[in-house]
Amino acid sequence: MTKTVPAESPAGTQTLLRGLAVIDAVAKGARSLPAIGTAIGCTRSTTHRLAAALVHEGFLKQIGGEGYVLGSRLIALGYQARDQLPLAAIARPALEGLAEETQDTVHLGVVEGDEVFYLDKLPGNRGLQMRSRIGYRMPLAFTGIGKALMLDMDADDWRRLYETGLRWHAQAGSGPATVPPLDDYLTRLKDYAAAGAAFDLEENEVGIRCVAAPVRDAGGAIVAAISVASAVPYMPLERLPRLRPRVLATAAAISHELGWHSPGDLAFPRGDELVLQGKVS
Repeated sequence: MTKTVPAESPAGTQTLLRGLAVIDAVAKGARSLPAIGTAIGCTRSTTHRLAAALVHEGFLKQIGGEGYVLGSRLIALGYQARDQLPLAAIARPALEGLAEETQDTVHLGVVEGDEVFYLDKLPGNRGLQMRSRIGYRMPLAFTGIGKALMLDMDADDWRRLYETGLRWHAQAGSGPATVPPLDDYLTRLKDYAAAGAAFDLEENEVGIRCVAAPVRDAGGAIVAAISVASAVPYMPLERLPRLRPRVLATAAAISHELGWHSPGDLAFPRGDELVLQGKVS
C-alpha cells in the first residue's frame, strides 16, 4: 500500500513527497484520480493538481479509457539510473552474502566477445586456488558462469561457442578435463536453460565444479552472471542441485537492483530434477 505523506512535512517538501507518492501509486496500479487519491491520502482536487503537473512534465501520461500510466520521462530516467550504477558495486553486497554463506569462491562476470570477463571475485574461506581472477577472460562454453551467460542464446551459438572453446584451450595448452561430446553438451545446455542455471562439471578446470545463474536487466536481457565454485571435495555432485536455489536467489536479487521483475520470481524447477547419465547436468 502506498504511504501517505506526513502532515508535518514542510510545505515544499510535502508537495514533493506527494508528487512522488502519486508516481508510486500509479506504478502500483492506481489509474483513476479516486484510486490515486485514496492511495496517497489526498483530496480529489489536490490529487488532480499533482497529477496534472506530473503529466505536464512527462512523469505521467493520461490515456483515454485507461487513466494514468507512467510517462516517458520516467522510462528515460530509469535507463540513466541503470547506466550510472556500476554493476560490480551493485552486486557486491549480494555476492558477499553468498560467499559468507557458502564459504566458497564467488564470481561475477559479463560477456566480452566469445569469452567471459571476470568483473569480481570473492575467494571464499577454503584456501583454494583457481585460475580465475578479476580482469581475466575464459571461453564462455566451458565455464559455469559462461554457460549461464549463454542461456538465452540459440543452438547455433551454442555450437559455435563450443568449437571456439575447444580451440581456446588447445591454443592455451590447457585442454578441458571432462568436456562431453557436442550432442551431450547441447542437451545439457537445454536443461540448464529450462532450469535457469548452469553447472560446471570440471569442464573448464580439473577438480573445480560450480553453480552459476544469469543476472538480468530491466528488459529481461542477460547482462551478467554469478557463480559459486569450489574444489570437488567441497562440491560433490549432490551439492550442486542443493546449492542452485541459493545462487538463483542471489542472481534474482541483483537483477531486481537493475530493475528486473518477473511474475514468477524464483519459480524455478527443483535442483534435483536434472540428472544426466549419472551426473547432475
